[in-house]
Amino acid sequence: MNIEDLLSSITPEVYENLKTAIELGKWADGRTLTPEQKEHCMQAVIAYELKHVPAEERTGYVPPKNHSHCGSDGEVAEPEDKPLKWQ
Repeated sequence: MNIEDLLSSITPEVYENLKTAIELGKWADGRTLTPEQKEHCMQAVIAYELKHVPAEERTGYVPPKNHSHCGSDGEVAEPEDKPLKWQ
């Protein structure tokens, strides 16, 4: 089985179970996840989310912050006439 086959076989229920196992550090039956299992589960969750979950709902998503220091889209900043001070 290749990685594509494996990812296509992950159901939403399996995805939720993997997330829960990562969060708790153990399987549903109480067995502790090994570091390798945790890493593989995280990789599977990330790959599943990339394919099936909108970016805003993915694990670890950080929404971009609005900023005003760069101007608006398409706006070109005017160069300042102040000399640089090197210290």
